[in-house]
Amino acid sequence: MKSLTDTFTLNNGIKIPCIGYGTWQAQSGKVAVDSGKEAIKLGYRHIDCAAVYANEKSVGQAIIESGIKREDLFVTSKLWNDYRGYDEALAAFERTLKDLQLDYLDLYLIHWPAAIGKTKDWEAENAQTWRAMEKLYEDGRVKAVGVSNFLVHHLEALKKTAKINIMVDQIEFHPGMMQQKTLDYCKRNDILVEAWSPLGTGKMLGNAVLKKIAGRYDKSVAQLCIRWCIQNDALPLPKSVTPSRILENSQVFDFEISRQDMDTINKMEYFGGSGLDPDEITF
Repeated sequence: MKSLTDTFTLNNGIKIPCIGYGTWQAQSGKVAVDSGKEAIKLGYRHIDCAAVYANEKSVGQAIIESGIKREDLFVTSKLWNDYRGYDEALAAFERTLKDLQLDYLDLYLIHWPAAIGKTKDWEAENAQTWRAMEKLYEDGRVKAVGVSNFLVHHLEALKKTAKINIMVDQIEFHPGMMQQKTLDYCKRNDILVEAWSPLGTGKMLGNAVLKKIAGRYDKSVAQLCIRWCIQNDALPLPKSVTPSRILENSQVFDFEISRQDMDTINKMEYFGGSGLDPDEITF
């Protein structure tokens, strides 16, 4: 990857820009509008949002005010857990489109699998929700469909009834939390891994090992983590509302991490994740 406009290709042939601008925790209103516009101005063409972030109206306004043609942007949203199921998912999708002021999405994801520790018929619930995703895809309302936070057993279960292949799995992915089993499975099955929280919500930034490696490239730890994702064939979704950091997060195409440094980072022990287990979530 050499620039923000370079792309990964999904298993249905759709191209997706190699870094996404994450909008999680961007406060609805002026903050989300201004930071979204700034990201687009700086060259981001991939915007990742979700209904539960409660800022989709502001993200949509940022897109409108950016002046960039809709077809030149790649916009993702996610279905929240309260609206799993066929009819519920279809209705939630319409609300998201209305909030974003768009007439289609480039990518729509199931935000979390039904939790095994909470939901007795978790396989059936996920299957019904996926059927709604397939309907949206077949009707041309979305260009690609996928999931988020699905582990291998969730993906395998969904395959039993799916008529359309899963195209994306967006998972927590950062140094110390590669989720190697899920990453390897997705690579074998031509599912693109997207990395949410590639900076560990900032927990990566003070790590001594990462600081030492980043220094060798005259880069920040944030830039190192984002580049590390790309070199592991995962698509990073860094989030910031600070213009200088939005820019910094995009400046990762003028260096390459060595194989030795990649191995060192890949082998790092867990030290800064969210602690969320998709099988045990209660929300």
